[in-house]
Formats: sequence, C-alpha cells, structure tokens
Amino acid sequence: MKDQDPVDVLMVGAGEYTAGFVQTSFGAAADKPAGVVALTCFDLRRLGKVKRMVLCDRCGMRMPAVRATMEAKIGKAYCGLDLTIDCFPEDDVPDDPSAAIRAIGSMKPGDVAIIFTPDDTHFSIASAAIAAGLHVLVAKPIVKNLQEHAELVALAKKHNVLLAVEYHKRFDPIYSDARNRARQLGPFSYYYSYMAQPKQQLDTFRAWAGKSSDINYYLNSYHINNRQLIDHLFDHLFDFLFDHVVDRLFDCAGRVAEAKLERPCEDTITLSCQWANRDGSSTGTAVYTASWIAPKGECHTRQHFHYMGQKGEVHADQAHRGYNTATDEAGYAALNPLYMRYTPDANGYFAGQTGYGYISIAAFIEAAAALNSGARSVAYYEQEGVLALASKTLAVTAILQAGRLSLDNSGAAVDILYDDDGQPREVRLAGSSSSSGGGIN
Repeated sequence: MKDQDPVDVLMVGAGEYTAGFVQTSFGAAADKPAGVVALTCFDLRRLGKVKRMVLCDRCGMRMPAVRATMEAKIGKAYCGLDLTIDCFPEDDVPDDPSAAIRAIGSMKPGDVAIIFTPDDTHFSIASAAIAAGLHVLVAKPIVKNLQEHAELVALAKKHNVLLAVEYHKRFDPIYSDARNRARQLGPFSYYYSYMAQPKQQLDTFRAWAGKSSDINYYLNSYHINNRQLIDHLFDHLFDFLFDHVVDRLFDCAGRVAEAKLERPCEDTITLSCQWANRDGSSTGTAVYTASWIAPKGECHTRQHFHYMGQKGEVHADQAHRGYNTATDEAGYAALNPLYMRYTPDANGYFAGQTGYGYISIAAFIEAAAALNSGARSVAYYEQEGVLALASKTLAVTAILQAGRLSLDNSGAAVDILYDDDGQPREVRLAGSSSSSGGGIN
C-alpha cells in the first residue's frame, strides 16, 4: 500500500463519548471515563496517523472545562500525547448554532469529520461536511428517517467520500465470532437482544432524551445492525435472507424517565420485527429491547443477544467477560477491556489500541488516509464490508423509523418495503398507501 499522509480530524460534539466531559454529579460513564474519540485521535497523532485536531461544540464557554477535563483524564494519565487542539466557537461564546459550519470551513477536502451530537443535528452537520469533501463518521443512529439517510448516501457518492456509522460493536471479537457462527446455523428463526443503562445516564442525556430522540434509536440501533450483519452483508452466500419486515413497538408503562426529566419520555422500548423469507418458505422473529432506567450495577451497560437458526443457536453476553475486580472505592465491577483499555502500560503509555472502541475510530481514519493516497477506493470499502458504510445500513434506519412510527400510532404494525436491489425504499403503516417521515420532532 502507498505511503499515507496523516489526516486532519474535526470532532463535532464535546461531550462524554468524545472527550469524557459530563456536567453531572455522576460524571462520565464507568466504561468510558476518559471518552473515546479524542483519546483515540490523540494516540493516532502519536503514531503519525493524525495531524491537526479540531474540536467543535455549540457552547464555547464550556470549552475551557472540556480542555481541562481532557488534560486531567488524558494528558496527565498517559505519556507522549500532544493535546494541542483548535476549538470552535471561541471561549466567550455562550451559544453558536453555526459553530459546526465554521469549523468545517477550517478543514480541507480529504480530512475526517467525526460527529457525536444529538440525533436531530446529524443530517445538517453531515451534509455540510460531505459537501466540503470530508470523510464523515457519524454516531448511531446516523439519522432518524430513511429519506435523510438516502440523501446522505447520494451526497457522499457525489463527492466520492466515505460516510459511515460508528457501530463499534462490529469490532468486538466475541460479537464478531458469534455473528460468523450464526451464519452457519441455517435459516433464521429467532433473535432477541437486550441493552440497558442505569437511570443516572438520563442526567447526561437530559438535553435531548425524549425530545430529539429516544432509547430505541440510542441503544437498539446497535443490535439491529448486529442482526442485519448476520445476513444482509452476506446475501451472496445465503438464500434465506428476508425482504419484508412488520414492526410493532411497545413502551414500558412506567414513567421513571418522565418523572426524572419532567417531560414525556419512554423508559423502556421493545421492538418486534417479523422477517419473511424471500422465497416464502419461512419467517423469523426478532425482538430488541432497550432501556435507560436500569439500577446501577457491576457494569455500566447490560447487553446481550441470542440468535437461533434452524440448525442451532448462539448467545453472546457483552456485559460479562469473566473478568472482575473489587476495590474499596468502586466495589465490585465486571470489566470489559476488549472495548477500551484505560490503564496505562508499564511505561505510562496508552495501551488500548486493540479495544474495539478504539479500532472503530482508527479503522475509519486509516481508510480515509488510504482513499486520500489513492491506495483504496470507496468501492473497495463497500465490498470489504468492515466499516458500517451508510450505503449498507439503510435497513437499520428503516427499522428504527418504523419503530417510532409504530409507537406514535399505539403499537400499530408498520411495513418496510424494499426495492429490487434489496434496499428499503419506504416505511409506512401496515395497510396504508402513504409513507411517513417518522421520528420525534
């Protein structure tokens, strides 16, 4: 492969996942205390793969606190990391809705934009970044409806840039192995997943939870993508794939989130999908449950999935990897260093390059560099199927949108219609002749 120049990186959103910055009494989540995106990029800079770094948020007045957080959690924690960073907007600006546009304007074609902002802002920020010639990685869900997703795919194709969704669980070695095994278990029969975070996380998400997005979009999107990977990315190998889904979505009757946030917000959402075999020989059911009102436990996120094919089944528990600690300060904890390793090595350097949280960011940046050098093409990454390219994840958005549409219509059935190429083209209430934009307004 050709020699590759380091890329410049714009990080949009200066919160928990990017910088480990949380303005609550609980602080950052236990599984990502120092964030993921900025730490990964600082380490990639140390390795010569990233050069200039830019951090953008709407509120400039909190940038000094963000930089202080990164200095305390990253700069003082590890040797050899250069935390030099340009920030938008200026430190004395209380709110600048156009900060992302100005930050994008400071970049050049071929640079990378990594977007971790509320879901309803993804489309406008990603559109501007793509139009400027940047390769764009967006937090899940990429957007909340199929129309916007398709528009972003078309725009990325026009500008010949990479556009992907940050589904880091794709790089989890156990989840990956489980998916590969599931593909050998015959036609799909049943799938269920569960993912829940402690109710204290609602304080972190107070600005948007129940307003611009919901727990289905936030957590179920991971396992919907995981289920899709088992079949849809390998449709050239199997003849038992599915091209029609009926969604029903149910929310928990309790109102823990509503009481905490003082506005309507579902506690727990369960999405039920019926998958029909293309040749009509069989059907399968997938049930996805997500919640943000779990009690504080030994791990931040309880999560697992179970897949049953007609020839066998596989179960993966991401929350418990058989690795535990107990301390006077933190008590008992189930650890998952396969995700992020924050403990420095014996020489004081960051040692988490094998974590799937790290790999998800690094793989995208390395792909962007390969594209810029001419060593790889967008078509190569579409064929490879490792990155969660937006062109390959339309079905995830369609299912998420169908779930919201079902919930807004008292749990009514929703149809997802596909075109001849197997891509979703329309989401609509069952029996209806018109499509719906869906999503929380």
